[in-house]
Amino acid sequence: MAQILKDYDIVAIQEVVGVDTGGAQAVALLVDELNRKGAAWDYVLSLPTDSPGKKTERYAFLWKTSKVKGIGRGQLLTLSDSVYREPFLMTFEVDQKRIHILNYHSRKYDDQPETEIKEVVDWVLRQDGNVILAGDFNVSENASVFNRLYQNAYQAALQNTPTTLKKACKEGVYTHHAIDNIFYNTHFIKKIYSGVVDFVKSCEKLEAARLLSDHLPVVLQFEIK
Repeated sequence: MAQILKDYDIVAIQEVVGVDTGGAQAVALLVDELNRKGAAWDYVLSLPTDSPGKKTERYAFLWKTSKVKGIGRGQLLTLSDSVYREPFLMTFEVDQKRIHILNYHSRKYDDQPETEIKEVVDWVLRQDGNVILAGDFNVSENASVFNRLYQNAYQAALQNTPTTLKKACKEGVYTHHAIDNIFYNTHFIKKIYSGVVDFVKSCEKLEAARLLSDHLPVVLQFEIK
């Protein structure tokens, strides 16, 4: 994982185990390994989400201290009971300009994630606009629940780009659903590049790749206007 992430400046992670200390320890080990690859990193973990059933998780942000300054230690946003896992908000300073990133993992696709995504979108649109919304939405960027973002100068980093990994290849294809994305406000953010980090490369490597994650990381390279 460190080898995949080492060239980026800010990393947002979802699905850190929240019910015991194993998830927090794994993130600390990842940061320790990143620190061995030529740059110093800092990180922050959220508290466990206040979620029903076994849906509790933590979020994490990791950042390269030579490029980015973390402001504070972040906070979980309590929006409403319909949001199963509160999103995690963190502020960063880049070139003396601040950006807020909301790290979010929605409820699963057959639990009507649009119900809670609406609450998250409403919160984003109540802010000053300098908010990046990143995470696993369990619906594609074409879902109507995102229309208000698009109507307010937001764009999605990915368009019709599958990000989840199948359990087995079919006709050479190992990606599946287009559900991970990064939404940014074009009034505040200039996109330079966006895409996914394909660490799978071939069907022969799919099984080993899924031991790291069943999602491909989403990348947004940007400047703050």
